[in-house]
Amino acid sequence: MASPPILDPSSIDRSQTAVTKQELLTLNAQRDEFEQVDRLVLLDLDQGIAVGIKAQRPDEFWTRGHIPGRPIMPGVLMIEMAAQIGSAVYHLKFGTGGKKFFGFAGVDGVKFRGGVEPGDELLMVVRAKALRSRMATFQTQGFVGEKMVFEGDVSGVVIG
Repeated sequence: MASPPILDPSSIDRSQTAVTKQELLTLNAQRDEFEQVDRLVLLDLDQGIAVGIKAQRPDEFWTRGHIPGRPIMPGVLMIEMAAQIGSAVYHLKFGTGGKKFFGFAGVDGVKFRGGVEPGDELLMVVRAKALRSRMATFQTQGFVGEKMVFEGDVSGVVIG
């Protein structure tokens, strides 16, 4: 059984921009195929909540081989998207300007509850469960429309 939504996906204004793609690129090191967030549409640092969006294009690098004839976004990329949004929350909360490398540390309780296909817009909601200067853990949920397709906890840690 799926967890209750962190935020009702129908209540989120997907047309808003709280953090641009360019701002995300100053915070997170991922580039090219591994840029998994188009923008943040909601950011509340007091509550440790952020919502990001990524439109899944027909030319995504994974569409050719995962799965031929019926491309489905790999679950690991949903986890990566959640981690990148959590990283942005960390950098914005602590004002690092992206100068620290906040790396992936782990996942827990991940469940995939539906597919994400080219043409879908994946909405990812993250909420900080623990947010400290050297590490953080986020509850995360992904939605296509109002259907939850992913959930799990993602952790990160300052590396170096």
